[in-house]
Amino acid sequence: MSNFAQPCVSARKAGTVHISRVRGFVLAFACVLFLGAPAFAETPAVGAKAPDFTLSTPTGKSVQMLKEESGHQLVLVVLRGFPGYQCPYCVKQVHDFVEHASDFAAKNTRVLLVYPGPPADLDQRAKEFLEKQAELPSNIVLVTDPDYTVTNLYGIRWDAPHETAYPSTFVLDKKGMIVFEKISHSHGDRLSAQDGLDHLSSK
Repeated sequence: MSNFAQPCVSARKAGTVHISRVRGFVLAFACVLFLGAPAFAETPAVGAKAPDFTLSTPTGKSVQMLKEESGHQLVLVVLRGFPGYQCPYCVKQVHDFVEHASDFAAKNTRVLLVYPGPPADLDQRAKEFLEKQAELPSNIVLVTDPDYTVTNLYGIRWDAPHETAYPSTFVLDKKGMIVFEKISHSHGDRLSAQDGLDHLSSK
């Protein structure tokens, strides 16, 4: 082989190695995106169908969002749950919704509260949270989200120390379409019960 040919062969080999590395990087990145899909989920927009899910109450009763919404309007409230303590803003917001339960019932509306947090003892933490409230009316239900399934599904995971989810509220019509949403990036910026009622249809 001539001295001229040797650099060409070396260049081809180097090019092949470079392409292989690029392909490997692209494949690895695609795998990360695929396997980590829930963490990258986007928040459903107003006008979109609300993603369905099934979670359990602190006492173990299975609750499917679609069944809660069926034939009703639905207000889905994702709380901070248990970020290491009982969030006083969550206590205040839920108390507000409980006080207006009859107003929601008058508009044929159910309220579904999601309480996220680390899986260890989350049901017990949710029970302690409910002790700070009057007994929940029949049209208000609280479920726990111990693996951040719904938090990730709705793209509202607040992935930082001592955080769980961005406090969020979604108002759904009888067909499960989102007609209003509020995503807060601070602890105290919450949708009030009256604001939720104002976004409901009177029919």
